[in-house]
Amino acid sequence: MRSAFTWRLKTRSLELGARTLLMGVVNVTPDSFSDGGDHFDHHKAIDHALHLFGQGADILDIGGESTRPGAAVGQSGAVPEGEELRRILPVLAGVLKQRPEAIISVDTYKACVARAAVEAGAEIVNDVSGGGWDDAMLAAMAATRCGVVLNHTRGRPEEWKSQPKQRDLISSLKSGLAKVAGKAIDAGIARESIVLDPGFGFGKGMDENYEMLARFDEFAQLKFPLLAGPSRKGFIGKALAEGRGTDDVPPQERLFGTLAAVTACILRGAHVVRIHDVRAARDAALVADRVVNGQ
Repeated sequence: MRSAFTWRLKTRSLELGARTLLMGVVNVTPDSFSDGGDHFDHHKAIDHALHLFGQGADILDIGGESTRPGAAVGQSGAVPEGEELRRILPVLAGVLKQRPEAIISVDTYKACVARAAVEAGAEIVNDVSGGGWDDAMLAAMAATRCGVVLNHTRGRPEEWKSQPKQRDLISSLKSGLAKVAGKAIDAGIARESIVLDPGFGFGKGMDENYEMLARFDEFAQLKFPLLAGPSRKGFIGKALAEGRGTDDVPPQERLFGTLAAVTACILRGAHVVRIHDVRAARDAALVADRVVNGQ
């Protein structure tokens, strides 16, 4: 059994633990690693978000800047705040106009973007930096009283490939996540509003990602609800390529490997999974939740 939590959002709450919640990915970017700008157009992004909602997404995670490996986030090559808002706000508004009940998360590490998105109707801020790339972010989250996802990341995207292997990975990740959560609470964010994400692929090597999968249950010791985001990640593509005897397997062909990773996370205690392929993940979660609940 997973621990049960009530996740407090901006205007409502979500019950976590009885079943896995699905967070559908909506990339409003021209350079996402997973879909290469397929939904960069506002109308296409809205249609895609509504499609995911219809497939069973509990949360729609809208992002306007790619944090793929090598991206220059927080640097001179980063997407300016104004451009990021120009990308995501029309999509957020378009989705809520047609589906007012939809729960929307904004995927950003910028305080200005987070504030504007929550004011426009987002319930959650999903910060892949855990509040570490914008000194004003934690205060912004606290002021808006939204739900938050705090991610563990080692370095910035352009540094990920050069990160040294951790001697005691899981202990290091737990310590890092505890520190991030502590800073958030000290900044005024309610403990009940926080979900933690160990950060698959965010500065971790291939073997380290699989160690995270195998030992994901240990993150429950932090006493926070957990989000897992392995969807279409490079470590899945590498394993598939090795098994097939090829150089690589592109993100769009990593569905079955993704479902294996998602199922492993659910069986080891994930409360929320962030996923590109919602319909398939919903079926996997339905079965995995039966196992988790012993039914």
